[in-house]
Amino acid sequence: MSRNPRNQIYPANEDLPTPGGSGLLVRLWRIRTELLLAAGLGLFTLTLLGATQEGRWLPFVLLTSAISVPAATRTGRNWVVAHFWCVVSRHRLQRVCLETTMHTRAGRIPLVLWITPTATGEKALILSRAGICAEEFEAYSEEIAAACWARSACVYRHRKRAQFLIVEIVRRDETPGATSPGLDRLYGRRAWMSLRPDLEEPPDLRAERVLPRVG
Repeated sequence: MSRNPRNQIYPANEDLPTPGGSGLLVRLWRIRTELLLAAGLGLFTLTLLGATQEGRWLPFVLLTSAISVPAATRTGRNWVVAHFWCVVSRHRLQRVCLETTMHTRAGRIPLVLWITPTATGEKALILSRAGICAEEFEAYSEEIAAACWARSACVYRHRKRAQFLIVEIVRRDETPGATSPGLDRLYGRRAWMSLRPDLEEPPDLRAERVLPRVG
């Protein structure tokens, strides 16, 4: 028996189209990070080949130093690891939508517009499709946490624009470093509401109210 009525929004005897039927631009947007990394690697390779063929090693040394020096520091490594998990979580969120009923009858899944690292994991801004709402993401929160290899997942809905929602993935205790500005700051701290009675507002805002501001 389903844990929540929203977990099964389609009739059991209905044949649905294969999920993932999206346009070319949407598919390219989903792999934008991989495309940028491939472009950067290609540029690095061309620069290396050109420098070695012409006997000019200064551009190669400068380029490798710009890459290796940040990677040798703890802050640089934390930044790389945090954004690696952002890419992983984005793909896992998309996979959850494909494997569950969080897609339209045409097979389209919600768009992960942006995802940033936090002190406890990642936070994703999602644009839902017609027929999908934030409450459905909340119903699948345990599936989302399991798919992202995390502890838990919390869903926050925009107070004025129901098509926007935030999925906060919690995978560890709060640790400083390797974090980006929270999506609640970029789009307004008070613009989001939790779908759980025990979480009336995002944790960042609650902590700000409890701790006095210094300076």
